[in-house]
Amino acid sequence: MTDPVPHMDSFDGLRSLVARLRAPGGCPWDREQTHRSLRRNLLEECYEALEALDHDDPQQLAEELGDILVQVAFHCQIAQEAGEFTHEDVFRRVNEKLVRRHPHIFGDAVVADAREVEVQWEAIKKRELGARSLLEGVPAETPALAYCQAISHRAARAGFEWDDLQGVLDKVAEELAELERAADQVEREQELGDVFFSLVNVARWLGVDAESALRGTNQRFARRFAAMEEACRLRGLDFVSLPMAQKDTLWQEAKRQVG
Repeated sequence: MTDPVPHMDSFDGLRSLVARLRAPGGCPWDREQTHRSLRRNLLEECYEALEALDHDDPQQLAEELGDILVQVAFHCQIAQEAGEFTHEDVFRRVNEKLVRRHPHIFGDAVVADAREVEVQWEAIKKRELGARSLLEGVPAETPALAYCQAISHRAARAGFEWDDLQGVLDKVAEELAELERAADQVEREQELGDVFFSLVNVARWLGVDAESALRGTNQRFARRFAAMEEACRLRGLDFVSLPMAQKDTLWQEAKRQVG
């Protein structure tokens, strides 16, 4: 049996473990990984952490955050082997960034509340990146709903915002009316997109993460639909051929059974 990895409760321990896996004579699978081959893994681990958050499961969240750290350690190790950067570079850069973007803590800036902190953060970020727009920097490959949330938040921090929730709800009603009046498929697609965007703004005003809300709805729908199918199987019914009224009755039963 090989010697155990020291510092099992620290990032240094994880870094040592990953280095051993990548070293000559280490794990064949780990040794052949690259930044690109691990891309999907990083994305999946992030989504699993979000699911743990959705379920309000601290122990599962701790495990999933650990899996994300594994991805960080692997990318750092791969980069160090290629002479690109080291894990020290990663920590130094993020720590320096946190100091720069909190001048009200580490400098003499003054902010009145969390809203002003957000405005200050975005202004500093724009200056650092040399961006022409506050909306620059959100990765183009970000899923549409998450992208919408990101740019909506940034626009609001810049003061492009409704005065109250009612204004946002009125905007939803306005966009729905425009969708009804859409003359062709192109216009319908554009107006439906505007409806989605307005609903994301409603979520933001309510303090709800739209991605999590929709993911929860998707999960509930899948559970209820599976319960409907199972009920039909037990009763010898063909779900597809049932009239909609009977399907709706099954749906109400499923809601009571599985939530």
